[in-house]
Amino acid sequence: MASFSSLCCYLLLFVVVVVLTGSCRARDTVVPGRPLAANETLVSGGDANFVLGFFTPPGANSTYVGVWYNKVSVRTVVWVANREDPLPGDVADNPDATLSVSPTGTLAIVAGNSTVVWSVTPAAKLASPTARIMDSGNLVIADGSGGAVAWQGFDYPTDTLLPEMRLGVDYVKGRNRTLTAWKSPSDPSPGSVVMAMDTSGDPQVFIWNGAEKVWRSGPWDGVQFTGVPDTVTYSGFTFSFINNAKEVTYSFQVHNVSIISRLGLNSTVNYGLLQRSTWVEAAGTWNLYWYAPKDQCDEVSPCGANGMCDTNNLPVCSCLRGFTPKSPEAWALRDGRAGCVRSTPLDCQNGTDGFVAVKHAKVPDTERSVVDLGLSLEQCRKACLMNCSCTAYASANVSGGGRGHGAGTGCVMWTTGLTDLRVYPEFGQDLFVRLAAADLGTPSHSTRTVYYALLHTIFSMCLVFVLVPSKSDSTKKIRKR
Repeated sequence: MASFSSLCCYLLLFVVVVVLTGSCRARDTVVPGRPLAANETLVSGGDANFVLGFFTPPGANSTYVGVWYNKVSVRTVVWVANREDPLPGDVADNPDATLSVSPTGTLAIVAGNSTVVWSVTPAAKLASPTARIMDSGNLVIADGSGGAVAWQGFDYPTDTLLPEMRLGVDYVKGRNRTLTAWKSPSDPSPGSVVMAMDTSGDPQVFIWNGAEKVWRSGPWDGVQFTGVPDTVTYSGFTFSFINNAKEVTYSFQVHNVSIISRLGLNSTVNYGLLQRSTWVEAAGTWNLYWYAPKDQCDEVSPCGANGMCDTNNLPVCSCLRGFTPKSPEAWALRDGRAGCVRSTPLDCQNGTDGFVAVKHAKVPDTERSVVDLGLSLEQCRKACLMNCSCTAYASANVSGGGRGHGAGTGCVMWTTGLTDLRVYPEFGQDLFVRLAAADLGTPSHSTRTVYYALLHTIFSMCLVFVLVPSKSDSTKKIRKR
């Protein structure tokens, strides 16, 4: 009897432990009939990297639903659901607010008075809808615990790009994933600073402040964006750029899962509008890993068309070889925005034009460029020469390791003025600028061809004079006989 009683006690204790353990385990899902209250949070499964819940930014008097890091002591919000539709008052003023999922899959933020302030409904019909915060920071609506994702927050970024999140155009979903900065640290609503992929010409990323372009990444060269040349030194990261019929997107991965890193867009100009930060646990702070714009040459086209920016020179602006300042007066005042004009017109018809290489370049704006990924660099040179509108060319892909003449694959050709061109002490790639023969200094490939043909003709004529006897010589020989 005593042994039976002991067994019952052990079984009861086991049940209690299991129940308590289950109740202490963090919840990561919202299901119909069990909404998330304002004083509750969801914690992602796996490594418990992210939290979803209601929050009020410092200095604000509005409440939002957002995602922030679970293991970072300084609350850092990376995604906001209702950034344009906040609940009035702080979290304490909204004790009855909820985040709920309906039986049809609609995810909604509901005020205490039952007013829906924000909602999203997946296009697909769901039999058993769930909303879950993933360990990547992605909030997803799916059919059941392991069903296909019907909607995801990563398709609607706010101001932060996380690992696995993609920036750019998804042609299949018809979405352009952009980053938009908060108006201020206390206001998550969309500000004027926007980062987006431009897919015209050779794709590249721009940052706009309102209608003004304030930074350009340059095109992806198979390794990195040419305007971020030190990317190759980031040993702890892997960067991905996809350019096909389905999407044109950029993303990154962190090799060490213990490293917390994010790419954030902000509305201030302190240390750049775009910042890559990593969390330093020992110091309890975010470390600024990289930022842009960071110098005068990071501005969009400070030296104008056919001008070149180099922070290692003073002044930073100079004209490309074969060009002179369009406005010498403005140039003398170190205002290079008017750019440069050709010293000698091109002579396409006679085939005497050639090219000069600009080393370590962030290639010019590719918005109106012509791209042919099937050409080699030599074929690209020939194609540029045959097109009288072509002003420069470069490799589209240098991932094979070569950045100089004869290296790389694919072809990018410019047919307008070369804007927003800068050079670096190292990294970058070669840009080949078309010049008239008079401005080349040394004969161009085409000019050398003409010279060789002329020399061949002269040499042939000399042989004729040497080997074929003249009429007078023949007459003299006859008389001697």
